[in-house]
Amino acid sequence: MANNIVWHDHKITRAERSVNKNQKPCLLWFTGLSGSGKSTIANALDVALHKRGYHTFLLDGDNVRHGLCKDLGFSDDDREENIRRVGEVCKLFADAGLIVMSAFISPFTSDRRLVRKLFPAGEFIEVYMDTPLATCEERDPKGLYQKARSGEITHFTGIDSPYEVPAHPEIRLDTSRHSVDECVESLIAYLLEREMIARKD
Repeated sequence: MANNIVWHDHKITRAERSVNKNQKPCLLWFTGLSGSGKSTIANALDVALHKRGYHTFLLDGDNVRHGLCKDLGFSDDDREENIRRVGEVCKLFADAGLIVMSAFISPFTSDRRLVRKLFPAGEFIEVYMDTPLATCEERDPKGLYQKARSGEITHFTGIDSPYEVPAHPEIRLDTSRHSVDECVESLIAYLLEREMIARKD
């Protein structure tokens, strides 16, 4: 970092911004294999919270690679940089007082830990989509598993690139056993229990 770059403190704090929104900022980090339900559940939670009047934003892995990270590939180094950039963006959204959701495979423990360290204790909520590989491969919504098995694409998580399972995620969901609505209910219950959001009659 250049020596002439100095941090500029804002006059309005993240706490003041969150009070205006009647919520506590946090990041729900959805991680898991392709086809495990990350984007589906994150989108459903986003809709559910929006309907309840909360201020949210969702960052999706594919969408981010169309813009912010379009210069990155899928090597280990590029994956690391992809998650680093996304983590910093999520932190900015949280500083604005938002409830942020991110849906990224994010296969490496060290990368997820790096993002966690950007947030105060309790504000990084790791949501591990613990859906079996067989189910993910059966769904294969983008046809990627078939291409990975045939060798058309490489560095594909779960096939020829590893996925490091979270040791202690805050939430564990298996979409082969639970419906979208059930998963969303579990997530909202977690947010209510930890007073990130308030009950609304």
